[in-house]
Amino acid sequence: QVQVVESGGGLVQAGSSLRLSCAASGGTFSNFDMAWFRQAPGKAREFVAEIFGDKTRYAPPVKDRFTISRDNAKNTVYLQMNNLKPEDTAVYYCAVDSNTGRGYDSWGQGTQVTVSS
Repeated sequence: QVQVVESGGGLVQAGSSLRLSCAASGGTFSNFDMAWFRQAPGKAREFVAEIFGDKTRYAPPVKDRFTISRDNAKNTVYLQMNNLKPEDTAVYYCAVDSNTGRGYDSWGQGTQVTVSS
């Protein structure tokens, strides 16, 4: 069973930066594919970014503003968010694909990011 814990959310002004962290335990972290999703009020959860091996992929709304990275020594993945916009306001979730064939099946509890205009 993989445990996932996010941290780093908060209230910031538009144009600010924020870094989210996600610690995962319960397996071989370096083998995990990791992703961030978000869910705004009244909207469905949406994909934000993922890192798999040395490759990354981003959703178009965050590309060139957000950067996903990982530190395998710390079992942690990060989401650096720059030039934040009010539309980035959401609960951000970290997800783990431990390569069991079930996709992203371990999730954290989420961390709130609120961007004021």
